[in-house]
Amino acid sequence: MTPKNKTKKLVRPPIVVIMGHIDHGKSTLLDYIRKANTTEFEAGGITQHISAYEVEIMAGGEKRKITFLDTPGHEAFCSIRARGAKVADIAILVVSSEDGVKPQTLEALDCINKDAIPFIIALNKIDRPGANIDKVKQNLAENGVLVEGWGGNIPAIAISAKTGAGVPDLLEMIALQSDMEELEGDPSIPAEGFVIESDLNPKQGISANLIIKNGYLKTGMFVATSGAYAPIRAIENYKEENISEATFSSPIKIVGWSAGPKVGSEFKTFSKKEEAIKFATETNQNNDICNIFQNDCISFGVVIKADTFGSLDAVEHELKKLGNEKIAVRIISKDVGDVSENDIKTAKIKNSLILGFNVSTDKSASGLAMRDGIEIKNYQVIYDLVDYVKEKIKEATPVETVEITTGSAKIIRVFSKNRDKQVVGGKIEEGEIKSGGIIKIYRRESFIGTGKIKELQIQKLKADIAREGQEFGTMIESKIDLVPGDVLKATSLIRQE
Repeated sequence: MTPKNKTKKLVRPPIVVIMGHIDHGKSTLLDYIRKANTTEFEAGGITQHISAYEVEIMAGGEKRKITFLDTPGHEAFCSIRARGAKVADIAILVVSSEDGVKPQTLEALDCINKDAIPFIIALNKIDRPGANIDKVKQNLAENGVLVEGWGGNIPAIAISAKTGAGVPDLLEMIALQSDMEELEGDPSIPAEGFVIESDLNPKQGISANLIIKNGYLKTGMFVATSGAYAPIRAIENYKEENISEATFSSPIKIVGWSAGPKVGSEFKTFSKKEEAIKFATETNQNNDICNIFQNDCISFGVVIKADTFGSLDAVEHELKKLGNEKIAVRIISKDVGDVSENDIKTAKIKNSLILGFNVSTDKSASGLAMRDGIEIKNYQVIYDLVDYVKEKIKEATPVETVEITTGSAKIIRVFSKNRDKQVVGGKIEEGEIKSGGIIKIYRRESFIGTGKIKELQIQKLKADIAREGQEFGTMIESKIDLVPGDVLKATSLIRQE
C-alpha cells in the first residue's frame, strides 16, 4: 500500500459525520447506505458509541470511498458529538421532515459551526404522512440555517432513510462537496489522526479505534497519544479483518495500549518505541476529575463502570450536571470493565453506590456486595441511569421547613377574655387568615407572642377563611392579653427541598 512515489499527494476520501436529534433517523440512514442493520444492537435503538464505517459508492460514474461516523444523538453524548465533528471533513445534519429542529439539532449545529465544517442537511422521513419540507426549511431559517432556495447556500436533500428515496442524491452531494474541499493526503508520512473509541477487553487488553487523517501506518510501527502508546502488532479494519497496513480516512483498531487512550485525542505514529514513549509522556495531561465542594454541601459518591472509555466519558459528563446546592455528585472512581470485588471494596470505604453502564457484575463481586450491603445498579440506557441518580439525590437532599406569612389583620375591638381564650373583632389588611391557623402577634411593629385561631365568624356566620378587606370576629387562644391596634399575622410552614 505504501506508494513508490513518496512525494505525491493523493485525493483523500472524505470523513463524514452523521449528526442530529436522537430519533430523526441517523442510524437508519447509515444502515441503508451500508445495507446492514446496526440499531438492533443498541438499547432502545439508540446509538451510544461512535462507530466508523467505510463504504464504496458510485458517484459521477466512478467508484468513490467514504468513511462515515455515526454519532450519538442524545444530549448526554454532547462531548462525543463534539469530537466527531472535530474529526470529520463534512457533516450530514439529519432533520426529521415531521418534527423539524429539536434541541439536539441545535447542539449538533453548534458543534459543526465551532469547527467550521461544511455540512449538508438531510431532510429525512419524507415517506411519513406528517412530512412538511417547506415548514422544516422555514424552521431551519428561523434558527439561522439558510438552505438553497431559501436565501442560503447550504444543500438540503429530501430523503427517506427507510425506503432509500433521495439517498443516491445525498451521496452525490457528499462526493461533490468532497471535491470542492480538495481533500488530500500524503501516503508517505507516518500516520496521524484521532482516537474515536477505546475499551478494555479482558483477553486482549486495551484497544482503541482510530481514524487516520493523513499518512500511513503498518505493523512493526508504534502509535502514541497523550499518556498512552502501543506497538502495532496487528491492524484490524472496520470489518474486523486483519490488515498489514492502512492509510488516510480509514477507521482501524489497534490492540495492546499501555493505558486507556483519551477519546478524542490526537495520535501519531513512530518507527521507534522510544519516540512513541517520549510523545506519550510529553503530551500527557492530567485528565482526572477534580470536584470542589462547599463546606455545607453533602457529597453523593458513585463508582462508575462502563463498557468503553467513550461510554465512561458520556456517563461522567451527564452526572456532573446533577446535584443541587445541598448535594454534589462525587465520582469516587471510574473505569471500564465489569463490576469487580475491588469496586465493591472502594464503594464500601467511601460509602458509595456503584453504577454500571453496559457491563455485568462478577459473581464474586455480587456476593461481596450482598454481604456488605453495597448497592449495584446496571443500565443499558443512559436515561434510566440518570433518572435513578436524580431520584437518589432527591431522597438524600435534606428537607427544610420554611415559615411564610399568608395574611395579616388588625384588631379593632376586644370583646371578652376567659383565661387564655379571647374574643376579638378585626379587619383583614392583607392576604387571608384561616380557622385553626397559627398567628404571630405584633404590637407597634414588635413581635410579642403567638396564638391560634380557634373560631372564625364573618357577619356572625361561621367561616373557614377571612380574606382581604373583610371584617371578622374570632376566638384567639393565646397567653398574650390582646388590645385594639395589635396586628395578627397568619403563618404557614412549607417544605423546601
